[in-house]
Amino acid sequence: MELLTYVTYACSLIMTAYTVYFFVIALFSVKKPKQYPRAAPRTRFAVLVAARNEEAVIGGLVESLMAQRYPRELYDVIVVPNNCTDATGPVAARAGGTVLPCTVPTSSKGEVLDFALNRIFRWKKRYDAVCVFDADNLVHPDFLARMNDAYQAGARVAQAYRDSKNPTDTPISGCYSIYYWMVNRFYSQARAAIGLNAIINGSGFMVSMEILREQGGWKTATITEDIEFSALCALKGRRIWWVPEAVTFDEQPLTFAQSWKQRKRWSTGMVQCMERYSGALLGSALGGNLRSFDSLMFFLVPVIQVLGLLAVAGSGVFELSGIRYGLFPRVDLFYQLFFAVNVSFMTTFAGAFLAVVANGKAVWPMLRGMVWYWVFIMSWMPLNLLCLVKRSTTWEAIPHTRAIRLSGAGKPEGQVLPGVRL
Repeated sequence: MELLTYVTYACSLIMTAYTVYFFVIALFSVKKPKQYPRAAPRTRFAVLVAARNEEAVIGGLVESLMAQRYPRELYDVIVVPNNCTDATGPVAARAGGTVLPCTVPTSSKGEVLDFALNRIFRWKKRYDAVCVFDADNLVHPDFLARMNDAYQAGARVAQAYRDSKNPTDTPISGCYSIYYWMVNRFYSQARAAIGLNAIINGSGFMVSMEILREQGGWKTATITEDIEFSALCALKGRRIWWVPEAVTFDEQPLTFAQSWKQRKRWSTGMVQCMERYSGALLGSALGGNLRSFDSLMFFLVPVIQVLGLLAVAGSGVFELSGIRYGLFPRVDLFYQLFFAVNVSFMTTFAGAFLAVVANGKAVWPMLRGMVWYWVFIMSWMPLNLLCLVKRSTTWEAIPHTRAIRLSGAGKPEGQVLPGVRL
């Protein structure tokens, strides 16, 4: 029992220090994001979309991209159907996209991007940068114009603001929306304020063609190609810029089963990245690279959450055994803050509420998501434990069925974002 006491203390202490690190950085989110000077449209974009059985939503995405307030001759929308058994390609072509069928076996989005880039490298037409979207996205009409501003200001890797198409459909879609709003404001915006990297986060990001040619395409090895690329940028000392005025809208999962499947893939990818890059990131951090240190801290999330789960299990044993929790500091407050369900629920609810308000969203429609957010976050603990012990690298589709057009997605026109009016 004494050993269990010290193990529980060590786990809770590590979890506390880790939480404090992210909390302190999040405080810098109060600083308004940098607004890049408006620049004349000069950047030539290849807009890439990897699509697998997405005929229900691909048309809306391509239409929103074709409606960009940006010179049409300066960008091409390139849809890459892969492993499709439906009409994704024809629907994309009818909407105005250029269809580049994937002709090699692929099992991940990273492999599809690599295939597409190595074909584009051979084209006579030259591009300055690539913007990557998912097939279920919708894109604000000013997206490319704002990315052009960032590129002309010096950005060579940049992440956009990720919003939601369907934040009020179900409690789960609400939880996802809150999660992305937290990442936008308390992760990417906070880090941009102090010179650290934003996180490449699935879709709505830009990479210069020069970097992609230098590395020979999209060279990632895990099933989370986005955060792996973020780690590669950190190791090479590349800055990932934050461009909150460029906005994309995602379709969020509707059910807990869909959420579990998707987050299991995320957690598996996090574990893969942790195993693959922790040593290099640590060495780089010890050499003074703060971006590598921050990236390493991000990849440790699954381990820290498992330690938190062990601490909760240890405290449960104390409760069942009638043993008073007497670890430092020797007051009940420490126990209440980290192990009491009611306090953890209120803390999580407060964080969700703050994310909604800080991102300029209406509170009342998001109430269900805020109430469920505790379950959403706590369920990640056993999920991460599962992925540390047994993981699956098989890609499983999350069906996208909401054929929303831009006018119906999260009030894209005139919506107030952090420090920005579109």
